[in-house]
Formats: sequence, C-alpha cells, structure tokens
Amino acid sequence: MARVRYGARTDAEIARARTARSELPDIWSTGVVAVWESDPDAVAAVLPPPLKPTERPLVRAAISKVDLPGYPLGAGSVAVAAVHDGHEGWYPLVMPMTHERALIGGREVFGEPKKLGEVTVERDGPVVRAALVRHGIAFVEVRGTVGEQLPLPEPAEKLDFYFKFLPAADGEGFDADPVLIHCIRHEKVRELERISGDVVLRESVYDPVADLPVHRLIDLTIGEKTSDQRGRVVERVSAEGLLPYIHQRYDDPQQIHDGPPQGSVR
Repeated sequence: MARVRYGARTDAEIARARTARSELPDIWSTGVVAVWESDPDAVAAVLPPPLKPTERPLVRAAISKVDLPGYPLGAGSVAVAAVHDGHEGWYPLVMPMTHERALIGGREVFGEPKKLGEVTVERDGPVVRAALVRHGIAFVEVRGTVGEQLPLPEPAEKLDFYFKFLPAADGEGFDADPVLIHCIRHEKVRELERISGDVVLRESVYDPVADLPVHRLIDLTIGEKTSDQRGRVVERVSAEGLLPYIHQRYDDPQQIHDGPPQGSVR
C-alpha cells in the first residue's frame, strides 16, 4: 500500500526532524527598529496582569526581512516595555508575518500574537522605508535617511513575554488556565546604522497601535542581526484577569466568544 501521508510518522522521522531543527545555521535578517516614548496610561492599559509597566513608557516597532533561499520572509512586531517578577522585557501586541509557516510555530508553541500581513523593508542608497501592512493599511511606517555607522553591541539576551491559551470549545473562557511564557532570545548584530527620520502610525481598527503615539523618538536604526529563542512557562495566570485582553490576538473578537454555531459546516 502506498504511504498514507496523514498517517503516523515513525520514530526515526521524528528524530530526524528534531535533529534538523537543532542544526539550523545562523539566519541573518535586515531590519529597522524604532523605539519611542509614548503615553504612560496607554502603555499600562494594554498590559494584562501580572505584567506591569516599566519606569519609561516605551514602545518598539521592529520591521525585518529574511532572505531565506527560495522562501523570503517578512517579519515584524510592535511591543511595549513591561516587567514581570523583576525581569524587564517586551510584550508584543501584534507580530505580522508574510508566511503561514512563520506564523503557526510561534503562535502554537510560544503564544506569540502573530498574524498574516505584509512586511516591507526597502533601501535605496541612504533612503529607507519600512512598513507593516494589514487589510491594506500601513499601520506602522518608518521613513528616513541612513546616517553614521554605529558601534556593534555585544551579543545580548533579550526577553519577550507571551500568554499562551486556548479559547474554550463552548465559547466560555478557556479550556485550561492560561500560562505566561518567558521567551529568551540570544541576539548577535553584525551591522548597525543610525536613521534620521520619523515613525508614522496610521489608524486601523484591526491593529490599533495608533493608540500608542510617538511622544519622543528614542532610537531609530537599521541593521543585520541573528538570534535564537527558547521559551519556558513561568506561571499559570488568572483566566479572569486575562480574558478582557485576548481580543488583542484576533481581528474579530467575537470569534473567541461565540463558539461554533449550531449546524455549522465542517
């Protein structure tokens, strides 16, 4: 009988997949990163408990492209500074990805708020334009001119916070208590340049980052970097405390409360 492709994988096939994943070479991306001070009340308002705001109400937009052979990838994020149990890091609100493969793993393994979208990083000589686009709206756009070369930072450890959960099958809350993930990235940078420019936030009902206005631009750079990441569950969190925030993950918040309609087609 021919191989039934939906059938169970063998132990050897599973082992080969794990080995291939652990032996991936460094993958370098070219990206624009903008950090700005925003409204402290707005930053505090988007943080689910037990995350708390840091002393400075910072927002970070990262817009990158990865020239994978035969599989170019655009990846972006908009995150706010946060602290948990004495650890400072970033809480991403939206992470547009240009391909489903990059979206699925991050959402299912770490609970990353990834969504399909368009990600653009363009450079013509010193002129740079980068954008995050969904539903035809460039809700974040960076425009500027490359200036001086910057000293390369030492390899660093970065921390992101994610909430991993499953909406309940009956449409009421969650199937189990959500968990808070600490995702640690080890980042190396091989090129870094300053940009003189600005960040434009456009109104979008799907990605309302315009609620986090640019009060003061702190840093704007373009560079090449690579990183790996490892996540771990640090605690189970209150379902009641997280429920008012899970609309952040979806374009249509009703889809997480309604449950499947009677007689729906499978």
